[in-house]
Amino acid sequence: MSGAEEFQELRPLLFSISYRILGSVSEAEDAVQETWLRFEATPTEPRSVKAFLSATVTRISIDVLRSARVRREEYVGPWLPEPLLADPYEDPERSAELADSLSMAALVLLERLSPLERAVFVLREVFDFGFPEVASAVGRSEAACRQLAVRARRHVAAGRPRFEADREERRELASRFFDALREGDVAGLRHLLAADVSMVGDGGGKAPQLAKAVIGAQNVARLLASIFPQMALVGVTSEPRELNGQPGAIFRDRDGKVLHTLALDVLDGRVQTIRAVINPDKLGHMGPVADAWEIDREVRQVRHPRR
Repeated sequence: MSGAEEFQELRPLLFSISYRILGSVSEAEDAVQETWLRFEATPTEPRSVKAFLSATVTRISIDVLRSARVRREEYVGPWLPEPLLADPYEDPERSAELADSLSMAALVLLERLSPLERAVFVLREVFDFGFPEVASAVGRSEAACRQLAVRARRHVAAGRPRFEADREERRELASRFFDALREGDVAGLRHLLAADVSMVGDGGGKAPQLAKAVIGAQNVARLLASIFPQMALVGVTSEPRELNGQPGAIFRDRDGKVLHTLALDVLDGRVQTIRAVINPDKLGHMGPVADAWEIDREVRQVRHPRR
């Protein structure tokens, strides 16, 4: 097998590592591409191509995350990960860990960790790398990596999200949720929402904000019912999809361009959290992006037609 073939075979793993460290599809793809360039320029063939590439993409991702943290301190409104439609990497023996670590709730939780803690946690707890490999990847001793792993596990365990185990039950509840959403059914929505449900929106100052943070079933139901039926009147449609392994939908304008996404956290038969990503910079990997400001103007005209 040639070096290029080995790289292509490992590309899904490299992307999955980088995405969990960065929470960004575009930055993870860039990190994987930079990894290829460094691999191609390596004068000697590594003893283990997998170890070399995994370490390289991890180091690149740590550097990117450190600079991204500075930008996120100035980010307008809540920050959410870029939605991912499907994880390209599959490992039946790690399926539970891979699924748990992919959700938006988990990725938001990982934001609490330092870049090194996050990288160690992803390599060790999600992908089951041995500590010698982890140490080589992050440039720290095995002892230091064990301490980083303990701290990371402690932080994650304190806020680890829980989800409905039955995927079919989640899918069925999500279907009822989006039906009620299209109909503007406040009572129907309220029945599907947890009492302390929260809705968070990420526009990044580059799109109208659906909701910075709204708490409570009644408040969230009224907000949803006041927005989405009117969006439908200007041609906005919803496409049910799994986002980061959880039920959700992609919303598109009349031309099929991506307007925003909604992802649902479901537990105990109720929607616990709704996360909306509308920042156009975070949607480009899904296809052409709609003009959210124009849609907002059209919705306002529907609400308050000129006399």
